Amino acid sequence: MLTGFGGGAGMERVLREGALIPVLVLQDGQWWRIISGAFLHGGLLHIGVNMLSLWFLGRFIESALGPWRMLLVYMVSLIASGLGVVYFSDPQIATVGASGAIFGLFGALFAIGFKLGKPGMELVRANIGILALNLIITFTVPAISWQAHVAGLLAGFALTYAIFFPRRRVAPVVVDAQTGRELETEYESPVDPQRPLP
Repeated sequence: MLTGFGGGAGMERVLREGALIPVLVLQDGQWWRIISGAFLHGGLLHIGVNMLSLWFLGRFIESALGPWRMLLVYMVSLIASGLGVVYFSDPQIATVGASGAIFGLFGALFAIGFKLGKPGMELVRANIGILALNLIITFTVPAISWQAHVAGLLAGFALTYAIFFPRRRVAPVVVDAQTGRELETEYESPVDPQRPLP
């Protein structure tokens, strides 16, 4: 989410009519700004980065959770990020953008990784650098709302951890017929019928 951006008369109208401005939420009860502010952006680059992130993260989260639970995680993260702005940022500064909800999907990714156990830790390790880089940018670029990003990240992680239950696979037991000793086993991916065997 971008905060305190400038602009001409058109931008002023957008800010007045839809941006998330904490003082208007708390004093005038304009809670709808939490939603409307997330659908406004500070320019083509801002919306482009958010939509690209949604495309990459969203496809994975949707495949793991299903479309309705992914939408639930996205919307809860969006609302949580808005509340983070309302209660923990400068009450006079306008905030726009969906990156708090995008960070919620980042949280969901890590929750899925942890819930998958040992195989999921590879997913966590593969994405920890990207998350760290995004958090560094969040806390070093003044126009970015760290309140929105952190609140969205935590909400997405917590909700996904609560609602995601990976299928339990029954581990095969292999016993040596001669000794009766149990042997170690591991899963292998199914063979692709379109791909010839080596």
